[in-house]
Amino acid sequence: MNIGFIGLGNMGAPMAANLVAAGHSVTGFDLSAPCPEGVASAATAAEAATGRDAVITMLPNGAILRVVAAEIIPVMAKGAVFVDCSTVDVDSARAVAQLAEDAGLLAVDAPVSGGIGGAAAGTLTFMAGGSDAGFAKARPLFDIMGQKAVHCGPSGNGQAAKICNNMILGVTMIATCEAFALADKLGLDRQKMFDVVSTSSGSSWSMNVYCPAPGVGPTSPADNGYKPGFAAELMLKDLRLSQQAAKAVDADTPMGQAAAALYETFVETEGGKGMDFSAMLPRFEKRHRPD
Repeated sequence: MNIGFIGLGNMGAPMAANLVAAGHSVTGFDLSAPCPEGVASAATAAEAATGRDAVITMLPNGAILRVVAAEIIPVMAKGAVFVDCSTVDVDSARAVAQLAEDAGLLAVDAPVSGGIGGAAAGTLTFMAGGSDAGFAKARPLFDIMGQKAVHCGPSGNGQAAKICNNMILGVTMIATCEAFALADKLGLDRQKMFDVVSTSSGSSWSMNVYCPAPGVGPTSPADNGYKPGFAAELMLKDLRLSQQAAKAVDADTPMGQAAAALYETFVETEGGKGMDFSAMLPRFEKRHRPD
């Protein structure tokens, strides 16, 4: 396929490189990041999108997505597929999909899970919303950039799945970090804690795969000074999106709300920006129970 790729940051660049490695022709555009090797550079987003079989976007937020979509949709070829892999609010995803469909395009919102490592390794999970035809056309690209793609339903449902998933992740990571900090103060060895919890009813991805305690369990950012695999500020973004969506549909999400508040404090006032989201553990280590 002849593909346009807009947004070549930490996630987009390796995704585009994997498409090139699989034999596709990729033209890229980013306001600041360079194109990876093998990706042709375009001067504008519209140039990257013109005449392509597929255009993929990986952008910071819904407002930017809407601006880029307004620029590229008019120049895309009829029948092409517009695949947005950004994590944005559901309303923006659905509004952009409607604009694309009105212009005779296929539209898929397909946020990802797997982080920078998954993008580089081609092992991402895609949560896709859109028509059956759009998903079918995008599926071969998902198979190159990731290891799993789930069609979650109509436009916007990919974003819905992503924010629900990451609300669970944020809540369970906080609980895992709290539990390790409590175990420390109770005199329980961290390795023993891991050995019990990882094979008991308290097990979770946050414990078993991405353990926030250094030297315990599989290698994770905790073993690299909490340099981000998934930055705390990105978790905060996703938790805020979950609460925005919850408010819009009148859903009661007290744990999600509490997690958003804790990550907001951690990122904005406690130096958590630029650290992995699992760095909540050293945060709790330093804290005492409030009066």
